[in-house]
Amino acid sequence: MVFKRLLGSLGVGGPTVDTTLAPGAARPGGTLSGRVRLVGGTVGHDVEHVALELVARVETGDGEHGDGEGVVVFGRHTVGGPFRLAAGEETSIPFTVTLPWETPATELYGRQLGVVLGVRTELAVAGVRDSGDPDPFAVAPLPAQEAVLEALGRLGCGFRSAGLEYGRIGGTGQQLPFHQEIELTPPPRYAHQADEIELTFLAVPGALEVVLEADKRGGPLSDGHDALSRFTVPHEGPAGPRDWTALVDGWMRELVEHRASYGSHAVYGHDAGVGAPVMAGAAGIAGGMVAAEVVDEAGDFFEGDSGDGEG
Repeated sequence: MVFKRLLGSLGVGGPTVDTTLAPGAARPGGTLSGRVRLVGGTVGHDVEHVALELVARVETGDGEHGDGEGVVVFGRHTVGGPFRLAAGEETSIPFTVTLPWETPATELYGRQLGVVLGVRTELAVAGVRDSGDPDPFAVAPLPAQEAVLEALGRLGCGFRSAGLEYGRIGGTGQQLPFHQEIELTPPPRYAHQADEIELTFLAVPGALEVVLEADKRGGPLSDGHDALSRFTVPHEGPAGPRDWTALVDGWMRELVEHRASYGSHAVYGHDAGVGAPVMAGAAGIAGGMVAAEVVDEAGDFFEGDSGDGEG
């Protein structure tokens, strides 16, 4: 992917910037690679630095006090500078930056989840910082995340939507100022106990924290309330003879059993060891994405954002 930007605040005849990203989707905790190509304008410039910002479109409302969206910076990397860029000179800066482990997935088996991330290139010249519009990049889930989603699909969960919400989940080790929520229909066996299941992944180098929330809307004679449960498993998978489906089914059963107790219920102790994920291809959750309302053109999601926009 190649994105060309004319940095307007440097005036007519200023340098241009092309940001090229390596093909394919990145992974949380992995790297994003590419090149920044600069072409000097009609006069020379002393470039102070070239930086990349990782940005995300995040929902900032809570539904009760109004909904909103904003662009949040969740990573910044200086990749070049200082150097002199002569008039008409061309130079290329290769880069490899590490993504946070909590970077949300934008796709599953090539199907878009409706979440858009971008990389924004900043050029600083003579004390003036200028940034182009964010350019989208793709992130595929970690193998353990895929395995959890596949298990949920085999249990009968259906995909509704996915988005990014500003704020932190209490009682977790969350590092980013936002988190991804994947909304699912509950398995048929639990449909009478929950109207919706919300799933959040919080990965760290050695493990995956899975946050499940069961939402039950209130009826004429009862109040709606949620239950929140947290589970941790190593990236290698569940220990012992259980497979992912059995493990996740236990999580679901515990979640709905504790739905009446509002708050967090943490379960740990899944050490790395034997036990292999049972893969089911693109069935289940991924197969249900055809009904999801997703963003067809990722660039449209950032349309109208200024270079300095930040949530």
